[in-house]
Amino acid sequence: MSEFPSEPDVTPEAAPRRERRRSVADVWAELNRQGLRDTITRYASHAALLLVIVVGAWAARSGLIALPETPLLTQGAEAVEPTPTPPLSALDVTDLPAFKPASGAGGVVFRTTELHTVMPDRPRLEIVKYAVQAGDTLFGIADKFSLKPATILWGNWDALAGDPHTLSPGQELNILPVDGALHTWSEGENLERVATFYGVDVSEILEWPGNPFDPAEDPANAKLAAGTTLVIPEGKRETPTWKTPRIPRSNPASAKILGAGACGQVVDGPIGTGSFVWPTASRWISGYTYDPGTHPAIDLGGSVGTPIIVSDTGVVVYSGWNDWGYGYVVVIDHGNGWQTLYAHLSSINVGCGQAVFQGGVLGGMGCTGNCSGPHVHFEMMSDAYGKVNPVSFLP
Repeated sequence: MSEFPSEPDVTPEAAPRRERRRSVADVWAELNRQGLRDTITRYASHAALLLVIVVGAWAARSGLIALPETPLLTQGAEAVEPTPTPPLSALDVTDLPAFKPASGAGGVVFRTTELHTVMPDRPRLEIVKYAVQAGDTLFGIADKFSLKPATILWGNWDALAGDPHTLSPGQELNILPVDGALHTWSEGENLERVATFYGVDVSEILEWPGNPFDPAEDPANAKLAAGTTLVIPEGKRETPTWKTPRIPRSNPASAKILGAGACGQVVDGPIGTGSFVWPTASRWISGYTYDPGTHPAIDLGGSVGTPIIVSDTGVVVYSGWNDWGYGYVVVIDHGNGWQTLYAHLSSINVGCGQAVFQGGVLGGMGCTGNCSGPHVHFEMMSDAYGKVNPVSFLP
C-alpha cells in the first residue's frame, strides 16, 4: 500500500479552475523571482486606497451613506460655556514661595525711568579759543580738535607770523570749526578776489552757515564791515618761501634778507653724491614732522651740542644768524640741484664758501631762534621737486 493518499479525482468542471490557479501562482513566482513583487504590491495598495476614497465620496453625495452631524460654531450661534476655573482656595498653593517685591515700598513695584538719551554730534559753526600750553605743538593742537596742522597755522596767520615755530605758551589761538583758513575782511575788499586768494570757489564762502552772508547775495556786491572774520572752508595759504629761499652758489648774497649769515662771493666747489645721510645719529622726530602747508622740514630731537652731520657733499652758501626765527643756520648747496638747511644750531663749525663733505660735522644742536627745545630743523630743497619730505630721501 502506498504511504501517501492518492490525489482525489478531479471532475471535468474543476480542472480548468485548477489550471488557472496554477497559472496565477506561476506568474506570481516569476514576478517574485524578478524582484517586482514588492513594487506591484505597493502600487496596488495605493490604487485600492484611492478607489475606496472615490467610492466613499460618490456614496456620500448620492445619499447612500449618512454622515454624522458635527456642530459648527457659526456667527450668531451660542458659544459653548468654558470650563470654569476653580477658585484659588481650591488650589494647592502650599509649595509656592512667598512674593517679595523687587523694589519700592509697601509691596508696590515702581517702573524705572531712563532719562539718558544719546544725542548725535552736531557740527560746530563757531570759532573757539585755545590757550597754548607748555609742550604744545601745531600738530598736537590740530590732533586735539581733529583738524589739519595747516588749519591751525592759517587760522592764526598774523599771530604766528606764518611760522609754526613762533608758537609759545600763553598764546590764544583761533580754532576753526572746519579745515581751511580764517580771513579778516578789510575795507574795499571783493569777495571773488578773496576766494581766488585762498584757492576756493566763492560759493564755498557764501554758503558756509557760520559766515554772515545771504547765499542768494551777489558776490560782486557783498559788503561787510571791516574787521569781520570769515571762515574759508578748505582755503589754503602759500608757505612763505622768502624765509628759506634757494641760495645759488653764483649769488649767495641774494639771501641777505635772511640775516647776518648771508655770504658774499662763493667760488665753485665739490658736487654732491646725490644720496643723503641723516644729519644726526638719532632719527627721533621731535615736535614737528613734515607738512607741506606749515612745516616743510623735519625736526630731529636731541640735546644741546649733539653733532650735526653734513648730509651730502657741497659748498656752504649761508652760515650764521637768521632773522626769521631759525636762529643759527647753515645752508649747503650740493651743486646738483639740491640744497640742505640746518637750523636752531648752538654752534657753527663751517663758514661761507667752505667745501664740506658727507659725514663731516658742521655744528652743534641747539635751541636758538623760535624754539621750544633742543633740535635741528632739517630741510631738503630740490630744483625739480621743491621742498620735499626728507624722510623720503634718507636711508
